[in-house]
Amino acid sequence: MSKTILTIDDSASIRQMVAMTLSSAGLNVIEAANGAEGYDKAIAQHVDAVITDLNMPVLNGIEFIRKYRQHPASKGVPIVLLTTESDDDLKRQAKEAGATGWIVKPFKQDQLLAVIKKVTGA
Repeated sequence: MSKTILTIDDSASIRQMVAMTLSSAGLNVIEAANGAEGYDKAIAQHVDAVITDLNMPVLNGIEFIRKYRQHPASKGVPIVLLTTESDDDLKRQAKEAGATGWIVKPFKQDQLLAVIKKVTGA
């Protein structure tokens, strides 16, 4: 059975690139344009992993992680930040909130796939 990945990013082009990369590897992709929309989708259906941007309107990546980690549906679900940020303090905050990994944009497609396969066991 194929894994389902939720990708959250306010940039439609990034969501499209992530979705194309994951879909070509046989993964199901759900898209959300901000952390609040992502949270609703993440608790409404089973997801095997979440890829989220950091800087977004409504609910940013770290706020999303904190909120999602309080919900039982998040148990065991890896969360990878995909962001232009590389600040160590932000990485620490994300890890403390419950993030599993961090990828800096621009990303290489094979790098993204390798990380998702590693965290999901796909």
